[in-house]
Order: sequence, then C-alpha cells, then structure tokens
Amino acid sequence: MTAVDPHTPLYLGLMSGTSADGIDAALVQFPAEGGCRFVHGHTHPWDPALRAELIALGEGGDIASLDALGRIDAEVGIQFAAAADALLRASGVQRAQVRAIGSHGQTVRHRPLGDPAFTWQLGDANRIAELTGITTVADFRRRDVAAGGHGAPLMPAFHLAMLGSAGEDRAILNLGGIANLTLIPREGIPRGFDTGPANALMDAWCLRHRGAPFDAEGAFAASGRVDDALLAAWRADPWFALPPPKSTGREQFHLAWAEAAMGTLDRSPADVQATLLELTAATVADALLAHLPGAARVLVCGGGVRNPALLQRLGARLPGVVIESSAMHGLDPDYLEAMGFAWLAQRTLDGLPGNLPSVSGARGPRILGAIHLA
Repeated sequence: MTAVDPHTPLYLGLMSGTSADGIDAALVQFPAEGGCRFVHGHTHPWDPALRAELIALGEGGDIASLDALGRIDAEVGIQFAAAADALLRASGVQRAQVRAIGSHGQTVRHRPLGDPAFTWQLGDANRIAELTGITTVADFRRRDVAAGGHGAPLMPAFHLAMLGSAGEDRAILNLGGIANLTLIPREGIPRGFDTGPANALMDAWCLRHRGAPFDAEGAFAASGRVDDALLAAWRADPWFALPPPKSTGREQFHLAWAEAAMGTLDRSPADVQATLLELTAATVADALLAHLPGAARVLVCGGGVRNPALLQRLGARLPGVVIESSAMHGLDPDYLEAMGFAWLAQRTLDGLPGNLPSVSGARGPRILGAIHLA
C-alpha cells in the first residue's frame, strides 16, 4: 500500500468488465502535478449465481420479468458497495477521506449501432452511495451514446492523460474480456476502439473443457496447435472489417458464435483454445498495423497481461514493437480500468469532459455520468 497524501483527495474506482471475473476496486489520488498515485487495490468475488445471470444477459439472454431486472440491478449495486467496503477495510482508509466513488457497473447489453443506439450497465448507484456513505458517480457511458458516440471505450482519455508520450507513437492494449486499443501518436489525434474478443472466449472454452475459470499462463492453449481453417473462418466475420469507431461485447462474441464456424468436424479442445488465443493476437495486430503502423511500444493491461503465451504471439505478429506491462510505466495492469473510473468521477465532479470524440464518435466532449450525493 502506498502512503496517502493528506492534502490530495482520494477517489475509489469500481470496475467489472466483460469477463465478470470479479469487481476490481482501486483507491487512488491524482496529484496536482499530474499522474496517478495508486494507494491500494482489491478484487472482490462475484456471487456465483449472480455472475451466471449477468453472463447470460451479456450474451444476449432475455430477462424473465421486470421484477427480475430490478432485483439484479439492486444486487449488483449491493455487490459493488461490498467491494468498496472491502477495499476500505483492507487499506485502513476512512470513508470520510474519499471524495467520490466512480462506478462502471456491469454491462449487460451494448447496442451502439441500434436504432436508437443504447448501452446498459446494471448496478444501482443509489445503493452504492447509501451503503458506503460516499458520493457515487455512475452511468458514464450513456451520455456519450446520446451524443452519437459508442460510449466505449472510455479509457483512452485516461490513457492519454497518464501514459501519453511526446517521444514515440505508442498504444495501450487492454486485454480484458474484449480487447481494445488506445492509439497515441506523436502527432495527430488519439484514437481507440475494440479489436475483438480476448479473455471472454478463452475463459469460457477453458471452463467448459478444463473446469477452470481461466487458462493459467496460457498453458491449455500452449498444449494445442492453431487450426488455420478455423482461424480464417472466425477472422472472416464482417465485424472485424468495420472501421473505427467501434465497440463490442459478449452479445457479439460468445461461445455460440465461435461454435457456429466449427461445423461438425471433431477438433481437439486444446487446438480450439490455441486458435482462440491466436484470434486475439491476430486481430489486435491487424488493428495496430492498420491504424498506427509506426507504433514503437504497446503497453498491456488487463488479465491478459498474465498470459505469456498470448504476449508471445502478439510479439511474433508485431516484430520490432516493444510489448510490456503498464506496470513498467507506474500503473498496475490489474487495476488500471478501476483507476480510470476513479479519474472519470473526478472529472465529472470538477465539471470536465471525460470522453474523447475522436475515439467514440460523439458529437463533442461531454461531462459523463450521474452524481449520487452521499
């Protein structure tokens, strides 16, 4: 744990991504001179039954009733509040020291190309504010969507503020359930977009065939061989050819999507896992080479940073590019997104925009989120 500067406000960020593998909670400070001071982090487990419901909804499942929807929204808010409380206990920080919580919620549907477009994150922020006694900022994505944007990815503004460099073209790669890139050129405007599936598909296949929630260090994938025909079938999905801005989620990339291309041919589960890993590496590399071919460095965050097999394949497809953890630049890769939502909460309270129109496609900068006072 990093010592707290008593003269700088504390913020608490809460994030659960596409994989829904836990609620990441981060306590941070943003010094006046710039940067982000990471104070403490905690990952809070989901209730298994609730997580199963959220995964099913995220993959396009229907809700049984309005009563069921209201219950899940409340339960997610309660779980997020519990994650915040657990972090405060572990850090020894008093809740009165925290200016605000920034809560992402749990995305259960994302339709940026719908008519009308919408995105939906569950997790009643009223519950979080009430249970923690801390002002809570939430619902960050929908204002950007209302302004014509995708509402995603939202982290590029934070990446630009914390990890930009005047000395080189660089990219920040988040390998969560979905992979997304932030592109920061030395000259020109920053951009960012989702590139396709990452851990969500690999985790789901590993759970089915190994009974493990994720492929530790990519060992399952490393035991198989890439099926070139299957890889080509997956890469032929029209979504990959869409130009930015673009974003996606479980409603697009789930096991039923992957299996539709498999046909009736019997394949080794390890070979499928290896091919899923190669799909992530290939689509990330394709996107980087198409949109920032001069990138000298890729800073990696998210759960995929702990998959050496995936990082090795990225390196093979991006020769000459330095691929390293965001930890090398002072930001913990496990909590970077939670830190980002703490930063967005600060922006909202200070009346500052949190989106980048060049990333999301929104009509202009917007102050994001709704404030729920303690």
